[in-house]
Amino acid sequence: MKAGRAEMCAVACAEAWRGDGEILASPMGVLPTIGARLAKLTFSPDLLLTDGEALLTADVPALAARAGVVEGWLPYRRHLALVTGGRRHVMMGASQLDRHGNQNISCIGDWKQPSRQLLGVRGAPANTLNHPTSYWIPRHSPRVLVERVDMVCGVGYDRAAAAGPSATRFHRIPRVVTDLAVLDFETPDRTMRVRSLHPGVTAAELRAATGFALRVPDDVPATRAPTAEELRLIRGVIDPAGLREREVRP
Repeated sequence: MKAGRAEMCAVACAEAWRGDGEILASPMGVLPTIGARLAKLTFSPDLLLTDGEALLTADVPALAARAGVVEGWLPYRRHLALVTGGRRHVMMGASQLDRHGNQNISCIGDWKQPSRQLLGVRGAPANTLNHPTSYWIPRHSPRVLVERVDMVCGVGYDRAAAAGPSATRFHRIPRVVTDLAVLDFETPDRTMRVRSLHPGVTAAELRAATGFALRVPDDVPATRAPTAEELRLIRGVIDPAGLREREVRP
């Protein structure tokens, strides 16, 4: 069974939670949700998942289906306790993301008179300073991967370092997954690097779709393909309706 691009992205999202143990996985978006559920069913069985509201779920239902087995109650105040205690790994979106991992979901243009109003800062600062925060970008483009974000919502490595130990103590951006590649910040200066290219994507295409100079090593590997069992789970258990194809085109 050959995997599609959306399924490659789902597995790349799942890998962000590998080895996390018993923490709350908070995926935002279709592909991150598939990834978190896939990780739970395979290599990260101790992950905690929610119904998206106030319940911890013991089973892994299909997308848009109600949870069948509830194992706990997670009201907002208890959710915040997990956030500030570092027992959560969220995968957020980003309207803009720069080479240092600074994220913007608030506005485009000057903050005093923006050309576009977006979601707002929301919980991004607390997320990035208190627990691991990864990112999912369904359309890798120079408008999203930018030289400098218009407003900092999620804190990047340079901003955290400038703020000092109180900001760097729990700050970590494990993974950035896009529809073209997997990226991380495992470099001496904590700037973005290419971890893998999705099959069929060239280094030239990735550079052209990025708004800053992105080094692509000659020996960069291809993103891991789903196993036959992972494809079965994605197609038959987690996303039988094929919602993944709406977020990442084939």
